[in-house]
Amino acid sequence: MTFFLIICSCLAWGGLGKPQFPDQEKDPLFWNTWAQHTLKNALTLQKLNQNTAKNLILFLGDGMGIPTVTAARILKGQLSGQSGEETQLEMDKFPFVALSKTYNTNAQVADSAGTATAYLCGVKANEGTVGVSAAAVRSQCNTTQGNEVTSILRWAKEAGKSVGIVTTTRVNHATPSAAYAHCVDRDWFSDGEMPAEAVQAGCKDIARQLFENIPNIDVIMGGGRKYMFPKNQSDVEYPGDKKHFGTRKDGRNLVEEWTNRMKNKVSCSVLVRLSLLFTMSCSSCVNTGLFEPGDLPYNLERNTETDPSLTEMVELAIKILRKNPRGFYLLVEGGRIDHGHHEGKAKQALHEAVEMDRAIGRAGLITSIYDTMTVVTADHSHMFNFGGYTPRGNTIFGLAPMLSDVDQKPFTAILYGNGPGFKVINGLRENVSTLDYQGNNYQAQSAVPLRMETHGGEDVAVFAKGPMAHLLHGVHEQNYIPHVMAYAACIGQNRDHCMSSGGASSLSPALPSLAALLTLTRLLC
Repeated sequence: MTFFLIICSCLAWGGLGKPQFPDQEKDPLFWNTWAQHTLKNALTLQKLNQNTAKNLILFLGDGMGIPTVTAARILKGQLSGQSGEETQLEMDKFPFVALSKTYNTNAQVADSAGTATAYLCGVKANEGTVGVSAAAVRSQCNTTQGNEVTSILRWAKEAGKSVGIVTTTRVNHATPSAAYAHCVDRDWFSDGEMPAEAVQAGCKDIARQLFENIPNIDVIMGGGRKYMFPKNQSDVEYPGDKKHFGTRKDGRNLVEEWTNRMKNKVSCSVLVRLSLLFTMSCSSCVNTGLFEPGDLPYNLERNTETDPSLTEMVELAIKILRKNPRGFYLLVEGGRIDHGHHEGKAKQALHEAVEMDRAIGRAGLITSIYDTMTVVTADHSHMFNFGGYTPRGNTIFGLAPMLSDVDQKPFTAILYGNGPGFKVINGLRENVSTLDYQGNNYQAQSAVPLRMETHGGEDVAVFAKGPMAHLLHGVHEQNYIPHVMAYAACIGQNRDHCMSSGGASSLSPALPSLAALLTLTRLLC
């Protein structure tokens, strides 16, 4: 009771407006009570959840390294009027955490294609390639055949589950494409981006593979529609903007072909958010939502009438997929975290991370930890960090409380190791106090000038909850992730352990007990 009184008083303090140092934290009782409560929760995890996972959800924060997770946590708290450091992200509440080693077979610092092949197909691969083994060479079409590897999305589909892909990037971008495509070049979005010799040799572009490789993907939501339409065909939303025109040289309209193929099913293809919301009443539909010609806009710049939020897409996807009594597999990508960092725009990146965490929370409310395994991770990190001995409650986008003792100029807490924020005026570092350093598109200063900031090479976090989540522990190779998820769901090559000698499942059914319900309550609080 003392613990809950303390927490309630903290919440009341957090709603008063400007953050301040809370008096409760001066009392050792506060910290001791909190720690003891956390310890009791940890002890309940001794009874492991060994149910069979009916449903699998993978949330992939593209570029969401550990510094990004920490900064997003602080931002989330500050958006609600708290100091931020004590805030919990939804992923923070997951009971099991591991580290993932992200290197590609030919790269110490990974890219999003080779890593996607690892955490979706279960094998490490070369940078720039999706859905093929390390025997395939980037951009060499003739190394594709015979080196294809399949993904957990396909394993789930073959097991009779519904499957879906939700992303804030193009649906044929690196992360989602590894779920269905086998391509030696992540940039072959349509045949319009492929060299003629690769097309002539029989290699297929990624957009085409989306609709041909795995029949009837139940939910596809994101951007990238220009790659589905004939070259120079105007866009439905931006009819006068040539950069959004179709790119396909083969003249095919893949959306129309898909619609015709699905004419015997209840299906719909939507291009704007209003259409998406309309389909909420048709949660048994097979859906394709292509909301932008390219990537979806940053959440801070989103047109709420035409572009859905990641949370809205995830909620609808789950409502559609869960209609299948055999369950589902859903890949969700917060893809523009990565783009914000590449542009040196930390505010965009961190707001994208907070939105993905909001989607994680929504998914948790409409699924159950008894039959749904949820994993949150990143493909790689970035050259992003924050420091400078900032005081408690300092705005995450603010200045450090000191001047540089070298050039006597202020600096922001957030900095990049490299990227477009490097700027010298008259041979000296730019004075950031003269700039709008808290603006949405402010490019934080970097140590090395680059047009685009690079990925980071350190390990990334893996958060897990639900059946068999305890198998994600310690430090693992990134390709371990889909093997654990498949084991939990008894799909792919991980099925023998699921049947006893009598033919019954040897894993426990998802029947919640009173103790389990109490555990859920603690996780949600």
